[in-house]
Amino acid sequence: MRGTGWVYSGSFAVLLAVASCGDGGYDSFDSGGVLRPEQRVFDVTYYDLDLAVDPSARRIDGALSMHAVMVEPSRHVELDLEKSFDVRSVSDEAGQPLNFERPPGRIRIELPEQLDAGAPFAVTVSYAGEPHVAENPPWSGGFTWATTPAGGDWISTTCQGEGADIWWPVKDHPGDEPDSMRMHFTVPSPLVVASNGRLESREVLGDSIRYNWFVSTPINTYNVTFNAADFRVLRTVHVSPRGVTYPVEFYVLPENVRRGGAFLAEINDHLTFYEELLGPYPFRQDKYGVVQTPHLGMEHQTMVAYGANFDNGAMTGGVDWGFDALHHHELAHEWWGNLVTNVDWSDMWLHEGFGTYMQALYVEREGGAQRYADYMASLRGGVDGSFTLAPRAAKSADEIYNGQLYTKGAWVLHSLRYLIGDAVFFRALQQMVYPDGLADELRAENGCGCRFVTTADFIATVESVSGKDLDWFFDFYLRQPTLPGLVEERDGDFVRARWEVPVGTTFMMPIQFSRDDEVVVLVPDEDGVVEMAGSDWQVDAANWILRE
Repeated sequence: MRGTGWVYSGSFAVLLAVASCGDGGYDSFDSGGVLRPEQRVFDVTYYDLDLAVDPSARRIDGALSMHAVMVEPSRHVELDLEKSFDVRSVSDEAGQPLNFERPPGRIRIELPEQLDAGAPFAVTVSYAGEPHVAENPPWSGGFTWATTPAGGDWISTTCQGEGADIWWPVKDHPGDEPDSMRMHFTVPSPLVVASNGRLESREVLGDSIRYNWFVSTPINTYNVTFNAADFRVLRTVHVSPRGVTYPVEFYVLPENVRRGGAFLAEINDHLTFYEELLGPYPFRQDKYGVVQTPHLGMEHQTMVAYGANFDNGAMTGGVDWGFDALHHHELAHEWWGNLVTNVDWSDMWLHEGFGTYMQALYVEREGGAQRYADYMASLRGGVDGSFTLAPRAAKSADEIYNGQLYTKGAWVLHSLRYLIGDAVFFRALQQMVYPDGLADELRAENGCGCRFVTTADFIATVESVSGKDLDWFFDFYLRQPTLPGLVEERDGDFVRARWEVPVGTTFMMPIQFSRDDEVVVLVPDEDGVVEMAGSDWQVDAANWILRE
């Protein structure tokens, strides 16, 4: 999560633009886009990040080791790292120094010799400096150096749009995840570190403590997180609908222990909802974790950032829909974003639109159809005909980010559900996260099934499950910005409805007519027109179709 479009719409582009470094046309405060040649040549398999964090100096000092495999012959590889850091050295796996250059925001490394495709290699970067301070987290990311109500240090990281390179050396692209990762964080006592994966060990080093975390599954690098405060750790065990158990941990400030303990029940309910709807929680072998943060929230894999302060309306403009919407949204990303990850930011709606629609479905489960309709209506003001949801060209985070990723994305799913019906729609969601080849019970329970996906994959899934060619629907709603217009005409005892769409586009959405307890759905003719006898019919009264 970098925002909730129906609350914060309009501020994202400004915040992201301010972050640009502007050196040589390269922006180290942007993520993704077209890969540079020196990054296209290798695939990361493992990262090991070792950091000492000094809150008093607001400084970090450490090293990043990367293991990778060449996919094209090359002698040069390149990592991203924000320009303000001092790179002290770069070495190979044997500890031998390597030559490197430091263009703005990058580290260009020369290997001892050219490596062929398939050859493994490893490099270690030693670096230090004062990381970028987040100006308005999580929308403008970096390090947040805050103070708890009791006066202690309270630190967190956020970097979805900017990328992890604003605090550690990395191949900054959503399309390359390590298969696993270790993180070692050394902090002054009594700080407690909350991070991804599982805590392997804790070492007391004089006045400092070193926390050693291990992520056993693939992880998108913007999801790697560091959080530290004088936390208390609340623990429970979740029992999935299949009877599988895994640990749930909530890192809370001391003054929130009582409220945090009560909140564990809601966390468990949210987990059950997603597992019943979509399939097993993907990261059972590590944990599900939540940490209190001094910013609103973020979907950091297995350790989601939670800054709602137990306020159900913190993410929804103060409206209480009867549940903690912030936690529910961030948890959604464990499936939509962390289990299935957009291979390029041009498909970010697969994270945010799907994540947003999950809250509507939860409202429906808790409050029924009318409550669901009300929730969708609350999102509708954040949608217009100005934004292309899933452009075909590669995009960086800056280029694609818009509040309509959330609102329009959710509304497209709402209209798709109307078009293909509940049974097919919910089966398609399950197939998207756990295709038949991954849904075998043993594999689903013992492996995360993490993989990269595209909008084309979702289209193919829906068409396969439905048995219908739906290119007209997806091309219209995803590949161009304009919304369809629906014109109503009442002529005596007839009601006529007609779609208005740009020249060259096709839109064959069936139209629902209703009166009293009668509902009739008609497919328009080649001119986009449907007609009903009787002047008292209401057109799309249930508000299923995304339109002007």
